[in-house]
Amino acid sequence: MLLKNILHNNSDKIIRMFTGIIQAVGQIEHISPVGEDVKLSINCAGLDVDDVNIGDSIAVNGVCLTVVTFNDNHFNVHVSHETLSVTTGLNQVHPVNLEKALRLSDRLGGHLVSGHVDGVGEVVSFEPLGDCWKLDIRAPHAISKYIVVKGSICVDGVSLTVNTVNKDTLSINLIPHTLENTTLKLLSAGSRVNLEVDQIARYVERMTEWAAEDNELRG
Repeated sequence: MLLKNILHNNSDKIIRMFTGIIQAVGQIEHISPVGEDVKLSINCAGLDVDDVNIGDSIAVNGVCLTVVTFNDNHFNVHVSHETLSVTTGLNQVHPVNLEKALRLSDRLGGHLVSGHVDGVGEVVSFEPLGDCWKLDIRAPHAISKYIVVKGSICVDGVSLTVNTVNKDTLSINLIPHTLENTTLKLLSAGSRVNLEVDQIARYVERMTEWAAEDNELRG
């Protein structure tokens, strides 16, 4: 019941959610300007699209986008100027992480992800660590307060666990499976990535603020 409540708002309108478990790596193949917006043609040959329809949501590198046309192994999305201004990687031809919207019957393998990017981070370093790789990212200061050790964070659509936090820099260890099945293996120092913090942190902050405001009103 909890997941069902999260995926619906008070008007019973479905809220699109994701898990951060990448289902396929696609490729932005064509970018068409539409005024200040763009229309993307994305090759999704590795994605199971049997249940995809026009109007469905697909997370592209962590950004929730709506399928406007669909044919063969490609789908098209319209990306607004506003979305382009607060995200990265949607205006260039390159590989992208893809995930279809969560269904009520699906397993929650990662964590709840909205597909609304909170900020763009910068890769500080990306180095081998035994069989894994250590990824250090500098997050925008405004969202750093929501990032905690052993908490979840979404990086370019991938649900990951934070190992350490030092001011605005977070460290993540990536296992071979994650590298093999996502675009994260293509990162290097200086790369920009889409970040979405765990929504629970925002809810806790708002509840704390509301409680403080309520206590102040009560005197």
